[in-house]
Amino acid sequence: MLNKIAEDTKNALLTVIKGAGEIGVALQTAVKDNVVSALKGVGQITTAATGTVSDVVSGAIVAAAQAGTTLTTAAKSIVTGAIKGALEVGTDSMDATQKVVSGAIKGAAEVGKDVADVAVSSVEGVIEAAGSLGADTEKVTKTAVLAAVNAADEIGTEAGQSVRKALLSTASLPADVVKAVIGGK
Repeated sequence: MLNKIAEDTKNALLTVIKGAGEIGVALQTAVKDNVVSALKGVGQITTAATGTVSDVVSGAIVAAAQAGTTLTTAAKSIVTGAIKGALEVGTDSMDATQKVVSGAIKGAAEVGKDVADVAVSSVEGVIEAAGSLGADTEKVTKTAVLAAVNAADEIGTEAGQSVRKALLSTASLPADVVKAVIGGK
């Protein structure tokens, strides 16, 4: 069940998605704006406050699924927008990455979608956002992979195994970084 922030995000983004011509750009921008607004509303940016980012991302994933958007494509746009928004407000990139990826996977589980595909798209989105913002891509990738695995493990053993397999077999992800994280877990 979505909390208030996730539900509000879902409702706002359903309108955006239905009215958008280019859904990826619209989602990325809308999620970024929602994250900025939510974080500015909490005052001091702390680790606890950035849990709000996870809620926004979960709501966005649910909105995309309910609108009939391909979730793997939507997840990448959602994650990219959320990371950009969180970093714009001054959130620590590692904390933002963890919260964003976790929120995406929990949102996918909420609507019964494939968490492995969303995990891959989320890590890709984090890498894209980190690269465009000049963040340490390898460090952020490691954090994203670990967050994806941990969030999937919270859902269940099968989800955790599925996410590990998907991350290890995706050519678009840096195999050495993924293996270093998953191999050490």
